[in-house]
Amino acid sequence: MREVAEYFIENRDLTKEEFRELIGCAEDPETVRELANEAVRIRKQYYGDGVYTRGLIEFTNYCRNDCYYCGIRRGNLRARRYRLTKEEILECCAGGYELGFRTFVLQGGEDRWFTDERTADIIRAIRSGYPDCAITLSMGERSYECYRMWKEAGADRYLLRHETADEAHYGMLHPSEMSLAVRKMCLYDLKLLGYQVGAGFMVGSPGQTADCMAEDLVFLKELQPHMVGIGPFIPHHDTAFAKEPAGSVELTLFLLSVIRILLPKVLLPATTALGTLDQKGREKGLAAGANVLMPNLSPLKNRKQYELYDNKICTGEEAAEGLKSLKKRVEQAGFRLVTGRGDAV
Repeated sequence: MREVAEYFIENRDLTKEEFRELIGCAEDPETVRELANEAVRIRKQYYGDGVYTRGLIEFTNYCRNDCYYCGIRRGNLRARRYRLTKEEILECCAGGYELGFRTFVLQGGEDRWFTDERTADIIRAIRSGYPDCAITLSMGERSYECYRMWKEAGADRYLLRHETADEAHYGMLHPSEMSLAVRKMCLYDLKLLGYQVGAGFMVGSPGQTADCMAEDLVFLKELQPHMVGIGPFIPHHDTAFAKEPAGSVELTLFLLSVIRILLPKVLLPATTALGTLDQKGREKGLAAGANVLMPNLSPLKNRKQYELYDNKICTGEEAAEGLKSLKKRVEQAGFRLVTGRGDAV
């Protein structure tokens, strides 16, 4: 089985069947170490030892979708809902800018109260106030015309995790009104419009097989995104998957290395979910090839309400206020936090 890992390192390309075989190597310590070393070498080649920070602003937890795994799904009547005003979002940006952030990530559920034009107005206000900053949106599926309006208003990047590229698995995780084909179309629309695009998937979600993950890797190879966000599945107590086991930190780290080798120039976060399941999860993510961290800039009073999964960390070193402490931890792990927009190479 190790032959496929060696072939992958040399060629950075595999078929779906070969990817499935590679995933089977995730329990072989020697292969894991070999891939991680190669991932770090590639990351250093393009990005050095720098780790980019993004200021995360979770501005609404209303969502029109009913994804079965998500704590802020439409059907969760126990969720305490909130929306930030335009002024509150700009206050988050002001605080983040003062702390040194030069990328703001506006992330929320698919909340149609934030219409195309209302959101464009917020984007224009951020662009006007912070012309040297990158604006990233993570607001789900919208029309091509909407994405174009937001791009023209000043948005630079868009994160839209596909969650799984396997059609049958997608149907297990989402209600019938949602479609993998639509999700993929949105990602290709965003690329066409010139956004720096981010996709990604959960590791260890209910029903996921090695075949599903191989399909994810094939899709990422085809899409060629600028960013990929992956993290272990973590159950939420108010969902149908409340009693399902969490995904594997080790497998997530292995796949981070695989994705870095597959897409050498990609921006690759060590996610909050990794840090939630493992106290050293983000450092381990950086050691596996990741190069992005996303501390939370949201108002303290709302952070616990944006609960996609149980026990999500949102205060302390993963919060913007803990940046000095986070910087120290990153340096102790052998990296350095970088100020600046941190665009894809």
